[in-house]
Amino acid sequence: MSGRLSRPGSQRRAFVAASVLGAAALALPRVARAGAQVEEPLADAVRSVLSAAVSDRAPPKNVFATTDERLAHLRWLVATSDKLPKQTIEFISRVEFLETLWYESKRAGLEPALMLGLVQVESGFRRYAISVVGARGYTQVMPFWARLIGDGDVSRLFHMQTNLRFGCVILRHYLEREKGDLFLALGRYNGSRGRPEYPSAVFAAQRRWEFPGR
Repeated sequence: MSGRLSRPGSQRRAFVAASVLGAAALALPRVARAGAQVEEPLADAVRSVLSAAVSDRAPPKNVFATTDERLAHLRWLVATSDKLPKQTIEFISRVEFLETLWYESKRAGLEPALMLGLVQVESGFRRYAISVVGARGYTQVMPFWARLIGDGDVSRLFHMQTNLRFGCVILRHYLEREKGDLFLALGRYNGSRGRPEYPSAVFAAQRRWEFPGR
């Protein structure tokens, strides 16, 4: 050691600089470890169907046929909200996130537990996650989908409902391409079709989100 003391002014400047850098780091999107969906040619008819599926921007409005169904949904909402990672989804936002995910899942004919498992594996429930290959948001949508079936605005993939809708519509598309084989559809979603690691991870995560009656 030199025995020299730091000046108070220097200490304050170092502290301020560290604080600024720390705040900037917190503001940056956290990187997600997702695979790369492969851009494939879409027939005009398929593109039209997918474009229509993502174009409706009406806010989610869940409708239930009976009071019992509504009560079951509320029980699911409370139980599932308690499981969400509190460090990534704020308390006041959990209900909005879950209501939107439930709506978009059901709209696409998918189970909410499956989509929760997919979001957990893809982004760790981080809204602004970006993978090393550029996939974005909760469901890690590749930017080319915004051009193929959206309005071309990649920044909208960070919008919660938009991202969840794209993720659900894309997985449904892959599920139909794979004739209902969810294992292969998930592999295609991740860009690892035929390999077990990704589907197995999603299936394991899905079990965590299963709820009686859902």
